[in-house]
Amino acid sequence: MRLDLSKPLHLTYCLNIHPGETWAENLAAIRAHAVAVKARVAPDRPFGLGLRLSRAAAETLRAPAERRRLREELAARGLYAFTINGFPYGRFHGARVKAQVYAPDWRTAERLDYTNLLADILADLLPDGVRGSISTLPGSFKAWVPAAADAAAVARPLAACARHLAALQAKTGREVHVGLEPEPDCLLETTDEVLRFFDGPLAAACAGAAERELLRRHLGVCLDTCHAALQFEEPRAALRRYAAAGVRVSKIQLSAALEVAAAGAEPAAPPTPAAVLAAFDEPVYLHQTRAQLKDGARLAWPDLSAALPDLARRADVARVRVHYHVPLFWAGDGPRHSTAALLDEEFFRAAAAATEHLEVETYTFDVLPAELRAGGVVDSVARELEWVRARLNAR
Repeated sequence: MRLDLSKPLHLTYCLNIHPGETWAENLAAIRAHAVAVKARVAPDRPFGLGLRLSRAAAETLRAPAERRRLREELAARGLYAFTINGFPYGRFHGARVKAQVYAPDWRTAERLDYTNLLADILADLLPDGVRGSISTLPGSFKAWVPAAADAAAVARPLAACARHLAALQAKTGREVHVGLEPEPDCLLETTDEVLRFFDGPLAAACAGAAERELLRRHLGVCLDTCHAALQFEEPRAALRRYAAAGVRVSKIQLSAALEVAAAGAEPAAPPTPAAVLAAFDEPVYLHQTRAQLKDGARLAWPDLSAALPDLARRADVARVRVHYHVPLFWAGDGPRHSTAALLDEEFFRAAAAATEHLEVETYTFDVLPAELRAGGVVDSVARELEWVRARLNAR
């Protein structure tokens, strides 16, 4: 929804929470779920959508007539589109995803063509005067790009994408920008790595200063607050550093990581965090896991299933954070809680100044333990949006 503030600020949720790989499935989710969320949180104002389009769904919307029909239906329902999650290219629900979510990566023509198509679609859907954003994977999976030459191979298609976005704006008058979304175990995990990539390989992929300026206008970062928390980064600090470096914050995805306190931190804590995390070990998504030890050192595992045996044996763990998006409003139970406390009024003050696009993203709803799915998906999404709006209003 567009919020009544002194500058444009759009708040939505990402429709990747709803299963569906085809456009017909996506449209059914909008009609069944997004419309119900709007009735709950924005009954008297237009409600913006955070679309998630697989390559297959995007191909259906390649036809201008399909886009026109969609724009007309959205307007009739009091909806509009302003952002797309272009991270998952293929299947994202109901089967093993894990590291395949990073394929094809930004070294490939397939990823460039897909992202350019998303931009073309979004430019046709945007309301007048509204900028569009697309979030994308942070280059590649780190294990797939071990050498500097691989980083350059990632940068060149991204520079080509920026040129496409500039040409699209010149043709249509609609501005679309793409945000690289840092994520654990990817080419870009941390703020440091993002800044080095922009100043290094991305800058080198440009033909002169004018093209570097164009790139900075159309390429930026999508800050996912769950991912930042997994790196033990303060999201407010990351926003300050991006601003100082002149890196555009294309979108902020508002999300919370699962966090567990270690033995002794709370009266009801189990002997190790492993017992309370076992219920979250599921086979669909990667759940990169990070631990902070009592001496300040850190440990990392590529997935929760790999972390659990080690955590069961260790007595020196202070806290564990897991890449498992949990609802923002969830207060936790005993040693289980989340990193939502990092999203305080000061964070939202910084967020509103840093970007125009805020998107709640808790795509894990279908694989959450049953007690966290009580009330259904519409209720959960609406409660998250209300949680965010209360903090924006209080800032």
